[in-house]
Amino acid sequence: MTDPPARLSRHTARPTLWRAVCALMLREMATSHGRVPGGYLWAVAEPLFGIALLSAIFAIGFQAPSLGTSFPLFYATGLLPFLAFSDITNKLAQALTFSRPLFAYPAVGVMDAILARFLLAAGTQIAVAALLLGGILFLSETRATPDIATLAQAAGCLMVLSLGTGMLNCLLIGLLPLWQRIWAIAMRPMFLISGVFFVFEAVPLPWRDLLGWNPLIHIVGLVRRGLYPGYDAGYVSVPYVLALGLGAALLAGIGLLRWHRDILSDL
Repeated sequence: MTDPPARLSRHTARPTLWRAVCALMLREMATSHGRVPGGYLWAVAEPLFGIALLSAIFAIGFQAPSLGTSFPLFYATGLLPFLAFSDITNKLAQALTFSRPLFAYPAVGVMDAILARFLLAAGTQIAVAALLLGGILFLSETRATPDIATLAQAAGCLMVLSLGTGMLNCLLIGLLPLWQRIWAIAMRPMFLISGVFFVFEAVPLPWRDLLGWNPLIHIVGLVRRGLYPGYDAGYVSVPYVLALGLGAALLAGIGLLRWHRDILSDL
């Protein structure tokens, strides 16, 4: 048996950031759906068909949405941000566990693994949202007028919030494994208080003021502002959402760089 090649220094062996990130993305695509006919397309098709089916089922029982004339569109504008946030944060929370065998190579760093999982999950969720919303607008009479700039702003806020929250969860789960259970419990009521079935203005005081602390309610409102021309969503605060996401990402990034070796040794 030949001896393994000498381990080069990280400075000389490490390729460019994007080469490492792209390699990690390709590895995850092959690992998760590589043996299934259609490959990674199922990562988009499965949630797309699932949300479309749920929208059709709920449309039978809810004929009059709070906004517009199409309940499937109203429901999708609330469900898509919530599911995207949940999926991206869960993927990032497990980034170190998923890529742990690769950290023995000098070419792969902790932030590479997190960035790769984030870009892949975010791209998948954007594709799901574009296909579902585009399909609803094309197939039904919704009277909605998409504002691409506002929808892009909503997507950007969602990505920043998901990145920061996912990185923070990754750090906290590594330092305190019990946090994974705590987070799962905390996310269960989020589906009901994130505006999936209602508009923020319909909530009576003082509960409305408490609901305003939920950053997802702001993103849902921004999405609906981008689709319903008569809906102002004056309660939406983009700086609040960005501050939460960027602040969490900064704290988590510092913590991961400081304690990632301890976390990896305990995995």
